[in-house]
Formats: sequence, structure tokens, C-alpha cells
Amino acid sequence: MILYDGRLKERTREQRKSWNLAEAMMWQKLQKKQFLGLPFTRQKPIGYYYADLYCHQAKVVIEIDGVSHNNTKEYDAERDEYMQGLGLTVIRISDIDIKMNINKVIEWLKTQYPFNQL
Repeated sequence: MILYDGRLKERTREQRKSWNLAEAMMWQKLQKKQFLGLPFTRQKPIGYYYADLYCHQAKVVIEIDGVSHNNTKEYDAERDEYMQGLGLTVIRISDIDIKMNINKVIEWLKTQYPFNQL
């Protein structure tokens, strides 16, 4: 079980309502166990942070980096370090890559640890 700051719960609800195109495209491919039969959660609170997409079974966080991440390198690194400290693998994907070729991104994900070990 992953613990989180309860104050994030309302924020994640709001985030689910305002997804950008790349996030919506990825969610469409990952929801309902469509990706390797694995269940994903979107906007999952983890500690004092939240993950764009999270798979508990694989212990993977998928972050979709768009323009909003241009000036948040230090914050993102801190967040990734925290999640990795919990034993999670953090995979970052550019929103442009998703928009340009979502199917190629999905195929690439299948080769990434730990998906290729499940």
C-alpha cells in the first residue's frame, strides 16, 4: 500500500478533469487492463506527490512531460527520487512523442523494465 498526503485527494480529482491531449491518449491505451493486462490508475497520490499514471502490480509510474515540465527539472528530480525510494520505477515520456506516434510509444513501453519481466 502506498501512503499519501490526504490533502492531495481533492487535487487529483481536479487533475483528472483537466487532462491534456497526450495524457488522455495514454489513458485510452492503458485503461481497463488494455496494456499487458495490467491495471493502471491515473493521477495517483504518492506521498506528497501524484503520478500521472501508476501501475501497482508492476510498481511503475509513468510521467507525461509537456511544456509544464520545462521549468520544473529540480522538482521532477526530487519527486522521481522520492518515488524511486519507495521501490517504484519512474518512466518519463514526452507528450510530443505520444502525440506523434502513440503506438510506437506503447511498443517501446512493452520493452521497459519491469513490464518485460511480467
